[in-house]
Amino acid sequence: MQHSAIQLILQAGYVVKAILIILLSFSVISWTIIFHKWRHFSNADKETHDFLRIYEATQNPKDLFSTSRKYPISPLALLFKSVYSEKTYSESDELKRMLRRYSTLEGTKLQRYLNFLATTGSTTPFIGLFGTVWGIMNAFRGIGAAGSASLAVVAPGIAEALITTAVGLAAAIPAVIAYNYYLSRANRMIIEMEDFSEELVDYILRQ
Repeated sequence: MQHSAIQLILQAGYVVKAILIILLSFSVISWTIIFHKWRHFSNADKETHDFLRIYEATQNPKDLFSTSRKYPISPLALLFKSVYSEKTYSESDELKRMLRRYSTLEGTKLQRYLNFLATTGSTTPFIGLFGTVWGIMNAFRGIGAAGSASLAVVAPGIAEALITTAVGLAAAIPAVIAYNYYLSRANRMIIEMEDFSEELVDYILRQ
């Protein structure tokens, strides 16, 4: 090809290059978050499954507390460990308030960094569109300077402009998909914590 994508990027103006760098930064950070959350949720699911199996087989909260230290990622294990280690409750209402507070904290941890994915999905297409508009403006200036609107004159500038739109969409689409997917997983774990909290009230107080 006479004008490859890399050649077009290298020949682009400073504004278009700056926009591409911004979009690339969004994309790199988004993919880092995507892989991080994938590993975190996978480990959390595995640890929660193991912790619940031990919870159902353990009648003594002290033994369960010792075991819960082995599961530093499971939100249910962290919820139990946080509440049981405090021991400032004397009745069910106090314990329920503590459980709600710690459930909220754990839910916030589960949703950490997801806002960046949402921001990437909503803003990068517009950033790319701005680069496209700027590139088309440069293409028209090139037409005026050349005094011709032939395809040979217009095509490189238009192609350069559209690259920013393509890069913007490439950054936005995975971020939106990952945001919706991980948000649903986080919400499911939050519901699990709410259900588990109801069980913990009886489990802890009857001891």
